[in-house]
Amino acid sequence: MKDNNRDPGPLNITVLVISDSRTEKTDKSGKLLVERVQAAGHRLHDKQIVPDDIYKIRAVVASWCADADVDVILTTGGTGVTGRDGTPEAVAVLMDKQIEGFGEVFRMISFEEIGTSSLQSRAMAGVCNGKYVFCLPGSASACSTAWDKLISAQLDYRTRPCNLVELMPRLKER
Repeated sequence: MKDNNRDPGPLNITVLVISDSRTEKTDKSGKLLVERVQAAGHRLHDKQIVPDDIYKIRAVVASWCADADVDVILTTGGTGVTGRDGTPEAVAVLMDKQIEGFGEVFRMISFEEIGTSSLQSRAMAGVCNGKYVFCLPGSASACSTAWDKLISAQLDYRTRPCNLVELMPRLKER
């Protein structure tokens, strides 16, 4: 039975793949996220692929932030340190609040899996117009780690002692 005070039901989640080379046919990370989202009982609202271009990334994320039907935005790619990696720069300016703990905990978990290479990730999360935004690395392994060990539990109202879903109705409070 649904607990109406805590359970919002399935969330509408978008997935943005950021890559200069991936297509629907070759994309593994976005497909993995879509599968995980749907397996968790949520709805895929939209999925797109854009090149590593700050303005194209920002335009898609901004449109989803403005869409009343979107609850959560997931991005994959562009969080590294090369010249073309610009996802944090594209998205950070849209956020009302950053959730610093997400990147910190993601890198801590990643350190256990890939060692010091984890410091190259600029994975981040925050709140944009009442929606959660998670910016993940482009590798399918990193997306799996982020979803399986962090995001899925926080998007589940049953997670105790607290979770991000319970806070959703209060994200737009002023």
